[in-house]
Amino acid sequence: MRFRKLKNQSKQNTPDKSKIQTPPYAKMTDKIKAFITDMFMIYIPILYIITYVVMGGKDEFQASDIAPFIGVSIYGLIYSVLLMKFGQTPGKKAYTIKVVDNKTFKNISFFRAFFRFFIFLLSATILIGLIFPFYRKDKKFFHDIVCNTIEIEVEN
Repeated sequence: MRFRKLKNQSKQNTPDKSKIQTPPYAKMTDKIKAFITDMFMIYIPILYIITYVVMGGKDEFQASDIAPFIGVSIYGLIYSVLLMKFGQTPGKKAYTIKVVDNKTFKNISFFRAFFRFFIFLLSATILIGLIFPFYRKDKKFFHDIVCNTIEIEVEN
């Protein structure tokens, strides 16, 4: 068989990258609503337990420098485990959003999810990372760009 014919056959067998369909990006309003839902379902109960069960009251919690850090750390660990295992938190599941790898569309690892959470905290603190989606076609936040992840809409 001639080389040219073999080359044409190999071109026909390779999938065309333009035909690979990317899932739809999650809407900005759904991302915000999912974040608020996660705050109420995960973070507020953690703070309540730390404040009233562990510390004994709000005055002790407010006087402590380490208690808020522990609350955020526990939330970050729970958030990372949920993203690693399911790709969704309760809020993201309610609004049919999934966090996946940008190229493979598979769930991300625990360390990548935790790093994503840490970068989110930093970018939200300086507010620059929260402005990114308004200037990007794919609506990615800064922590999604750094961690090479994407939030997509999925079917339940």
